[in-house]
Amino acid sequence: MELKRVVVTGLGALTPIGNSVKEYWEGLTDGVSGAAPITYFDASNFRTQFACELKNFVATDHFDRKEARKMDRFTQYAMVVADEAIADSGLDLENEDTSRIGVIWGAGIGGLETFQNEVLNYAKGDGSPRFNPFFIPKMIADIAPGQISIKHNLQGPNFTTVSACASSANSIIDSLNYIRLGQADIFVTGGSEAAVTIAGMGGFNAMHALSTRNDDPKTASRPFDKDRDGFVLGEGAGALILEELEHAKARGAKIYAEVIGGGLSADAHHITAPHPEGRGAKNVMLNCLKNAEIGPEDVDVVNMHGTSTPLGDVAELKAIKSVFGDNAYNLNINSTKSMTGHLLGAAGAIEAIASILSINHGIVPPTINHFTDDDQIDPKLNLTFNKAQKREVKVAMSNTFGFGGHNACILFRKFED
Repeated sequence: MELKRVVVTGLGALTPIGNSVKEYWEGLTDGVSGAAPITYFDASNFRTQFACELKNFVATDHFDRKEARKMDRFTQYAMVVADEAIADSGLDLENEDTSRIGVIWGAGIGGLETFQNEVLNYAKGDGSPRFNPFFIPKMIADIAPGQISIKHNLQGPNFTTVSACASSANSIIDSLNYIRLGQADIFVTGGSEAAVTIAGMGGFNAMHALSTRNDDPKTASRPFDKDRDGFVLGEGAGALILEELEHAKARGAKIYAEVIGGGLSADAHHITAPHPEGRGAKNVMLNCLKNAEIGPEDVDVVNMHGTSTPLGDVAELKAIKSVFGDNAYNLNINSTKSMTGHLLGAAGAIEAIASILSINHGIVPPTINHFTDDDQIDPKLNLTFNKAQKREVKVAMSNTFGFGGHNACILFRKFED
């Protein structure tokens, strides 16, 4: 059977550097760091005392107080970006067959704050099991797409993908494939995460995964820099409207880009560390290129997973050189995590949006906070250090990898009918 073509017709973003797609893109191209001291709780006893929190997000600006109390922050974020993406797409849901519109969402952890607070409250009590009746519905990772579908009456396929930091990239690829196969016409897809909590910070600190640059949070996320010392935890959400091409054309939709391929692989190596030679990263990019039916020479930009960890950045760059050969030197390579921090399960969604906007605007956002070259990294690679670069972008690749060795890769192309 002939696969249907899939395009992006709407975007929504809620990030540490902007609370809309417009603000997010301006923050990316201006090289803004979203890192700052934690305000959600007293972090003075923690090894890491900063994160990339959302700025000026007030739940009651979007929900009434009673409704907001029934949702964990990760679900609130999901609802807000889904609304923005649906509005941006121009969809009139009253005149659509909503049984053909689904929601596939990504979350690596889900309602961590809800779980944490309920357990802490129980521990402080007398042993009586006094739990909030909304505890479970607030916590479960699949509640975000459920809430989106309920609000908008979307009756198509509905579930959450969980693959740690690859979760929302997996959700986009799943949505792509359902539409390609004719199982739905439209998906609201993406991911959200809200893990800047006592448990989140404490857990990642215990793994020695986070930067501890408490004296200079703004420059702590420094992918590819010799002195990088771990990732900076971020939070937020990203949403994309994926739509079958003919359906989009029939309603006169604006088209941001075409989704031409998705690839998956496993490192099969370690629960947290990447394969040192980037085996899984290499395979996922090759799988994605094959799925898109293009060659390495067709790609202009790679938005790396690039978390600012000593092992991960080097392994991924080894994989890029292996896949792209000499064409690696013609690429713009960047890590937008240098600005947003690492949004875990939402990373793939907001980085997909960054890739799409690079195609639309002909601008590649920078990798900020580069100070010292790492002798393990090829200096001839264009890692887009410190300042956005203008270039025509016809094809952009977005990489997202997760603990457990889960790898996902997506390719977007400038739309041509």
